[in-house]
Amino acid sequence: MPLIADNAAFQNSLANLPVVTYQPGETVIVDGSKTDRLLILRKGTVAIVKDDTEISRVAEPGAVFGELSILLDQPHTADVCALETSQFHVANATTLLVQNPIAVLYVATTLAHRLDRESRSY
Repeated sequence: MPLIADNAAFQNSLANLPVVTYQPGETVIVDGSKTDRLLILRKGTVAIVKDDTEISRVAEPGAVFGELSILLDQPHTADVCALETSQFHVANATTLLVQNPIAVLYVATTLAHRLDRESRSY
């Protein structure tokens, strides 16, 4: 049984967070910057871009951006660019992770799924 049976509890915990909207072509996260915030995709599609190469597209509501920068205390390692009008819940990472244990489990589960997908592709 997964730690988070579905992401509904996590999504409900985001209800009081501000929402920011990015238009197509706008950069959501800049490679090399430090924002100290987590962005959780509410709706839309973004591209993950490294060295002018698109390495991934993400359209899954609930996808988290900025977690590696926060957890490893390092700058962001890629650009995140809106491909269509995209909305994100915006959270101060430290506050969210300290005050919301569901968020900690959600971020950890998200990272575990990403690692599992990557390890299976080899």
